[in-house]
Amino acid sequence: MQRLYDFFRRHPTGVDTFWALLLFGITLLWIVGAHIGREPRIAAVPITVALCAAVALRRRAPEWMLLLVIGCGLAQLALNVEVNPADGAMLAIIYSVVVGGERWASRIALVGGVCAPALAALRWPDERQDGWEDIVGTVFLTIPFLLAWVLGDSVRTRRAYYAQLEERAARLEREREAQAKVAVAAERARIARELHDVVAHNVSVMVVQADGAAYVLANAPEQTRQALETISGTGRQALAEMRRLLGVLRSGDPDEGGDYVPQPDVEQIDELVEQVRGTGLPVDFKVVGSPRPLPSGVELTAYRIVQEALTNTRKHGGPDVGASVRITYLDDGLGLLVEDDGRGSQRELYEDGGVDGQGHGLIGMRERVGMVGGTLDAGPRPGGGFRVSAVLPLRSAG
Repeated sequence: MQRLYDFFRRHPTGVDTFWALLLFGITLLWIVGAHIGREPRIAAVPITVALCAAVALRRRAPEWMLLLVIGCGLAQLALNVEVNPADGAMLAIIYSVVVGGERWASRIALVGGVCAPALAALRWPDERQDGWEDIVGTVFLTIPFLLAWVLGDSVRTRRAYYAQLEERAARLEREREAQAKVAVAAERARIARELHDVVAHNVSVMVVQADGAAYVLANAPEQTRQALETISGTGRQALAEMRRLLGVLRSGDPDEGGDYVPQPDVEQIDELVEQVRGTGLPVDFKVVGSPRPLPSGVELTAYRIVQEALTNTRKHGGPDVGASVRITYLDDGLGLLVEDDGRGSQRELYEDGGVDGQGHGLIGMRERVGMVGGTLDAGPRPGGGFRVSAVLPLRSAG
């Protein structure tokens, strides 16, 4: 049954042609039976052919078929071709025009449907009925035409409603896909920042320790051993953090993944500073205010900013550089200040965009601070050195 229904939907003109042929055959039988013993009206045949053709093509060109049916009706009045079964085509045409035609054609179909029974009653009056009976009969004959128009208008409205729902669903799907792409891009940027912070900081520590170990290898084996232990510990830490990030990528949930380490927070900045001091960079570390729990986004952002700032000091500060880290607990946020007294980095490295792919660390800082609604100021200090200052609010802006 479903296959048959699908076939009918794929071949609407074929279905209409079948009904047109059936209507033509019934009308021919009526013509023959109605004119037995009387002079046949030859004009009835071409009018019947035209009406049946209108039924067959009603979905392809509903407006033109409406005009054809109106012409056939006028020809019947002029040539005295009485009402016959083929006139039922008018009901099908009215319905089709209202469903799929233009609005002007729908209005003409309504007027024609209302006028057709009255014109037929005037052209071929029934002598056996009085005036009131003619009026009542005409009203009853008008009802099917009105019902055809109302049914067509209902179907047209329902189809327009469904089309609107489909268009809305498609628009929502497009918006959902666009939001998903934005979310994916944001997540990629976040992961890129995480990887940069992990790799840049830990690898720079390993490079410094390796250079120091090579320098004192022959004369200070104990210092060499400590340097190698630092390299090993730093490498393990970098691997652990990278495993955490890759675990989030695989599972989509940072809570899953077994032994992946938690995200660093403000309390671990002390360990970070000790690690940096172990590389030979003197760091003065001070906490102002009463430490208290902070939102996880603020905690991670603060840690990464200090980590990146100290990494830049080691990379660009030059020899005999010293640094200071200040963490200030404010009433409504957290203040960070990281300074060094080295030669500082080139101007292009702290401007937006960097040069030739450089400056990603400071760009990442700005992105992180922006995500929590904070402010960042990074650049050379007057008289030499580099300064990174940030204020991270407890609540994101917006």
